[in-house]
Amino acid sequence: MSQLTISSQLQVMGVINTTPDSFSDGGKFDSIEKAFAGARQMIAAGADILDIGGESTRPGSLPVGPQQELARTIPLIQAIRQVSDIPISIDTNKVVVMRAAVDAGANIINSIWALQLEDSLQVAAELSVPVCLMHMQGSPETMQHKPSYDDIVGEVLGFLRARIDAALDAGIAEHNIIIDPGFGFGKTLEHNLILLKSLPEFRKLGAPVLVGMSRKGMIGAILDKPADQRLYGSLSVAVMAAMLGADILRVHDVAETVDALAMVGALREVEA
Repeated sequence: MSQLTISSQLQVMGVINTTPDSFSDGGKFDSIEKAFAGARQMIAAGADILDIGGESTRPGSLPVGPQQELARTIPLIQAIRQVSDIPISIDTNKVVVMRAAVDAGANIINSIWALQLEDSLQVAAELSVPVCLMHMQGSPETMQHKPSYDDIVGEVLGFLRARIDAALDAGIAEHNIIIDPGFGFGKTLEHNLILLKSLPEFRKLGAPVLVGMSRKGMIGAILDKPADQRLYGSLSVAVMAAMLGADILRVHDVAETVDALAMVGALREVEA
């Protein structure tokens, strides 16, 4: 497989959760046919990357077995590869899924555990693909049970710096490392807003910064709206994140986000 190069341009990552219980789109892509149709729509709408996950990581979610996760993701990756060479990210923490997904055509490993489980660091190094290392306090089952920090920015930065070092020590190339502050993963609304304002600090770690706030509870807490009515709030935080230095925006509403970020891109290119 050809080596994927992480682009220096602002990129939109479309979310495809092939699960019945994801917080926003659970059930929307609960068959390979539905997920494949959704993937093609996202590609047509201008997605730069597709992020495929077969296990919900919403607050309070429980893990699923590897065979179920494989059944939900591998046929979809194979189907997409028949029609497109778009970069595909596999959102998983199981080494068996990582291997199978890359073998099927995935290009990126997206790990909410920052490759801390099993032999995931070593396997990711062997597969020689880009990896996304995310911060999370606790686990999906417990992460929103009164998250607490003495210094939210310092602690998240410290964790990600340590995981970058661990990835490098394991043999993962520096240019293959992406970081994610983990919005909504063991954070209160205030924590999330502080992290958003502090995105320029994360750029100093030297790796591309992925931000995933689309439709999340932080938006619902401010707007008092359910997940399927958070489009405008999601576009707002996507634009703010882009202006503050995010490199990749992980979103559910691809077409709308592509338009919004095109305006950010135009502003970035203008010389004052």
